Amino acid sequence: MTGVFGRYAEYYDILYQDKDYEKECDFLEEIFSKYSEKHVKSILEGGCGTGGHAIPLAKRGYRYVGFDTSEIMIERAKEKARSSNIDVDFQVMDLRDFQLDEKFDASICMFAVIDYITETEDVLKALRNIRRHLKENSLFVFDFWNGLAVLRILPSVRVKIMEDEGIKIIRTVEPELDAFNHISKSHYKMIVIKNGKVIDEIEETHVIRFYFPQEIKHYLEEAGFELLNICPFMDLNGKVNENIWNIVAIAKAVGEEE
Repeated sequence: MTGVFGRYAEYYDILYQDKDYEKECDFLEEIFSKYSEKHVKSILEGGCGTGGHAIPLAKRGYRYVGFDTSEIMIERAKEKARSSNIDVDFQVMDLRDFQLDEKFDASICMFAVIDYITETEDVLKALRNIRRHLKENSLFVFDFWNGLAVLRILPSVRVKIMEDEGIKIIRTVEPELDAFNHISKSHYKMIVIKNGKVIDEIEETHVIRFYFPQEIKHYLEEAGFELLNICPFMDLNGKVNENIWNIVAIAKAVGEEE
């Protein structure tokens, strides 16, 4: 996962300013309310990016630790927390080997973070490491690409244009599907324009692994979790099928704490 986001991270907040983080935090709190056996007070987030979920949830009263492998994103997250006068512990760490002297009431990995772990051995390392940092019966919530839908719908070429504070970004992504290995390579090209002039050009490839529901269930059980539900993203009561691309797993930590 190290170095997954290069200079792409510099423009992350502009590219995803249309993402409704507050609504997604409402969804997470709905999950906590329905599935948690305890009152959730502390949250650990792996792959927190620039703090899109962390800062709204910290504002709602949760004690929060967020980490990411991208130094650029963590610096942005710290800047945003300072400007909002919000106390969040942001760190640069990797899901597979992070170490904290603390156990949490819940853990989240949002916006396809798990998909960026492409090797099965690393997936299990990450899940087991998260389990070690959770109290008994604590929740683990994450979203991922549904392999059933990826193979039916297939990744496609996409263009996104975003503007903010005089900067315009034109981003294209061309997919390269490796169905046998459950991999999709997203080849990004970005042009950054300011005052009518191109000020930056970026080419970056992100390697994404898509997962199947029963596969995720197996990995979770291997890592000390019980799967409670898999549902469409933002639809706790919906049913997953081959037409739903983004889905969410809700699990709880079981067995003895390590």
